Amino acid sequence: MKAIIPVAGVGTRMRPHTFSQPKVLLNVAGKPIIGHIMDKLITAGIDEAIVIVGYLGYMVEDWLVKNYSIKFTFVSQDDRLGLAHAIWMCKPYVSKDEPLFIILGDTIFDVDLDPVIKSAYSSLGIKDVEDPRRFGVAVTDGEKILKLVEKPDTLVSKHAIVGLYFLKQAGRLFDCIDHLIDHDIKTKGEFQLTDALQLMIESGERFTTFPVSGWYDCGKPETLLSTNEILLEKKSATLKSYTGCMINHPVFIADSAVLQNSIIGPNTTIGEHAVITNTVITNSIIGNYARVSQIMLNQSIVGNNTTVSGSPKQINIGDYSEIRLG
Repeated sequence: MKAIIPVAGVGTRMRPHTFSQPKVLLNVAGKPIIGHIMDKLITAGIDEAIVIVGYLGYMVEDWLVKNYSIKFTFVSQDDRLGLAHAIWMCKPYVSKDEPLFIILGDTIFDVDLDPVIKSAYSSLGIKDVEDPRRFGVAVTDGEKILKLVEKPDTLVSKHAIVGLYFLKQAGRLFDCIDHLIDHDIKTKGEFQLTDALQLMIESGERFTTFPVSGWYDCGKPETLLSTNEILLEKKSATLKSYTGCMINHPVFIADSAVLQNSIIGPNTTIGEHAVITNTVITNSIIGNYARVSQIMLNQSIVGNNTTVSGSPKQINIGDYSEIRLG
């Protein structure tokens, strides 16, 4: 079964980190965001992925091909005309009669996809939210979806569509996206996937919903850190002991990291080949090959290949930076 994963976004809210790498390669709980997504999809039986890339897309391609053995097709989205347009670009690689799973590439989720993929109907993942104005929402009768509304200005439903879409027959979706593009039908200036799905409903396609209780946003520094904390609570990992160090779980410490005379955790990720000395780090993410010393950090994100020393309490610096304070 195929999955489409759009990851073409620039990730402006995660700057400075996304100046040098795509958002989906940011480390959270010891693995890039896209890695958490791929693990879930493969467990559910996905054996082929069509990945829509854009900004620094070659880095995404290299990482995926290096770390996973399933078949990948990479589609480059140069003109960002909306999510429906991005999906439409994948049409040549999908048979119209086959099922299709679509997942947005900036969201880590925790849900059993097996019953979803075996469902007799197309189905959308939903989660109830207090303020649905930032989302597409589903209006239901309790069993099936009656209507979809993209980013409603008034409250019509609290069932937010969280970026997981199962289609029984891909061709029906592409026919509706064709209609949007042929007639230049846009919402808020873009071709919206929600509008294409609504056309499917109006043409008689039955959609159900499935609850997604574990849905973790990685779009901003504060939400990346909170997602890191949640995932570490599920799986804390240290492979060895460290001389003169205190480890307060939950943490993830890469096996290649070097720690000396430091206190690490809770809720902290230490990347590959990082060197941490005489330091206290809590509730933070430290990138690969970072060097951190003589410092106390909390609620901080330190990029790859970065050197930090001194006495700040909170920092958010991107790759290849050097800061000395004190």
